[in-house]
Amino acid sequence: MKTTAVTLRGITLRPAFSLREWANLLLDLAKIKISLLATFSTAVGYLLTAGKITIQMFVPTAAVFLLACGSCALNQYQEREIDRRMERTKSRPIPSGKMHPETALRISFGLILSGALTLFFGVGNPALALGLFAVLWYNWIYTPLKQKTAFAAVPGALVGAIPPVLGWAAAGGEILDPRIGGLGLFFFIWQIPHFWLLLLEASEDYVNAGLPSITRLFSARQVKRIVFIWLLSTGASTLTFPFFGLIHFRLVCILLLVVTSWFIWNAILFFSSFPRTSTSRNAFMKLNAYALVVLLSLSIDRFLFVVWG
Repeated sequence: MKTTAVTLRGITLRPAFSLREWANLLLDLAKIKISLLATFSTAVGYLLTAGKITIQMFVPTAAVFLLACGSCALNQYQEREIDRRMERTKSRPIPSGKMHPETALRISFGLILSGALTLFFGVGNPALALGLFAVLWYNWIYTPLKQKTAFAAVPGALVGAIPPVLGWAAAGGEILDPRIGGLGLFFFIWQIPHFWLLLLEASEDYVNAGLPSITRLFSARQVKRIVFIWLLSTGASTLTFPFFGLIHFRLVCILLLVVTSWFIWNAILFFSSFPRTSTSRNAFMKLNAYALVVLLSLSIDRFLFVVWG
């Protein structure tokens, strides 16, 4: 297929790539899976307050999607030299040479600005403050902290708790309401094993890149014990949902109990197994699947409550 140069708002796309290839590069730059999960959790936070899907709901969710994509793109610009030294990340758009760093920087700023303006004109100041705080915390606190301490994931996990709170606030909910606090706590805890399971899969990469890593501070067995405790904490935080007033129907409680039991059983299997990359990868995938099921369960419960509550 013959390709031609395309200019978007002053950014020239290299003629060596087709539009489809550039679309794939942009998706990689935005870490689209992470961005979509943040967007989904925002939508659930909104639903927990509004109780129904409305056109207005798409304003904060679209804004968070733009902010998340822009923040991830900015993170890749910030860590481009580190990414070049890691097998897991050297094929990303910037270290692979497929995208110029300045182009990625402009795209990231454009996305962040678009998301911020969407919140400012479409939602209001509380949501805007939360969105900007998430970007600042991720890119100017967590990102540089990763080069200084092996435990950067703990303060960095705060970013994961913000999208559902933002959605809740955008629908008119109080930020300090304990109900959204319960969901925010779940995502805060979930984020830590999410990062450390990735680290277990690519521990040598982090060492080669010169990054602090808990695998250099503890033995493989000790690291698995630490991750196992966080996995159990993730499951335990879900079981507190009824006490936070997030669950209203017994059927949904039973569903979450069954899914959480499955999740904890798999966490036990992960801990008892020999430390292999495949084991960490499987635990990582099941952790992500568990988060999606939890969000879907909360959405179902809220819809049932509106219809029959």
